[in-house]
Amino acid sequence: MKLRYKILGGFVIFLMVAISALALVLGHTADCGPAPAVSENTELMKAIVYRCYGSPDVLEFVDVEKPAPAADEVLVKVRAASVNPLDWHYMRGSPYFMRLGTGLGAPTNTRMGVDFAGTVEAVGSNVTRFRPGDDVFGGRNGAFAEYVIVPEDRALAMKPGNVTFEQAASAPIAAISALQALRDKGKIKPGQKVLINGASGGVGTFAVQIAKSFGAEVTGVCSTRNVEMVLSIGADHVVDYKKVDYTESGERYDLIIDMVGNHSLSENRRAMSPEGTYVIVGGAKGNWLGPLMGPIKAVMLSPFVEQEFVMLLAVLRKDDLVIVGDLMQSGKVTPVIDRHYRLSEIPAAIRYSEEGHARGKIIIDLE
Repeated sequence: MKLRYKILGGFVIFLMVAISALALVLGHTADCGPAPAVSENTELMKAIVYRCYGSPDVLEFVDVEKPAPAADEVLVKVRAASVNPLDWHYMRGSPYFMRLGTGLGAPTNTRMGVDFAGTVEAVGSNVTRFRPGDDVFGGRNGAFAEYVIVPEDRALAMKPGNVTFEQAASAPIAAISALQALRDKGKIKPGQKVLINGASGGVGTFAVQIAKSFGAEVTGVCSTRNVEMVLSIGADHVVDYKKVDYTESGERYDLIIDMVGNHSLSENRRAMSPEGTYVIVGGAKGNWLGPLMGPIKAVMLSPFVEQEFVMLLAVLRKDDLVIVGDLMQSGKVTPVIDRHYRLSEIPAAIRYSEEGHARGKIIIDLE
């Protein structure tokens, strides 16, 4: 056997062993450790924590230390929060590659939740944008709690006066995802024909309304029971996926925003204009490559066709949060709320979210 074949064979074996070892490390789930001790003199608050990956059964409603703001931080008393698929992805540590950032075996940050709305209780000495008593909304890890700390320069904005705390709390991740998918990835323009696949969900209900605010002709795809709701939030047309396959309807769209991923890229091409854009928001379920297959195929296909296939990785930005607030203030966007739960009921809220049938957003009330 020639030396180069021996070297190649050795490299292949090494690569297989390395991939197997990485898979074992990423897939390992440690047992839940003991709760850390809390000092008797510590001021406490209620919060949801998780000390290991798993089902909603790993979530605990416990007393934790109430935070105090540093010089550039804002302490917010949470009045409402909302649930996103991101929350249960963190809870389960799935897909496993997420654990490279969240912690191998067990989460390094045990706090849960991102979206919130509330009232500023205290500010650090260097804070100038906010003061105690301000009603605000934003996104920050640890939002499933009575209080949350947010750096002044992060995703935090004044709550519109005509919007409830529950409505404001529903917006950060979902509305910013919709905005960035339409504006940044989709390059939406007035008069374009836009299709929202998954129009009745958290991101979808915001996407329908934000697309209309850009002057687009919007078609929403949803189930029979949600047709009237999607029409009521501004969709010009609705496709009931239980009756019609939008990829076979003969209609062509300049922009498709897809939260569902229930059609192949080649099927979606049939529903796109010759220079249309297809934006993937989220992905299929799965612990390994399942969520990545759509984006991988999109990257491979795009260089060979006139149409554009891209994936959105939304970023919570202060400026975009202000834009979302302005859209709600003007009445161009009205959040759709499905169900309400209390802070102690978050395991049930997460279970409902995982079913994938929520109409709009799931709210956590802390009043």
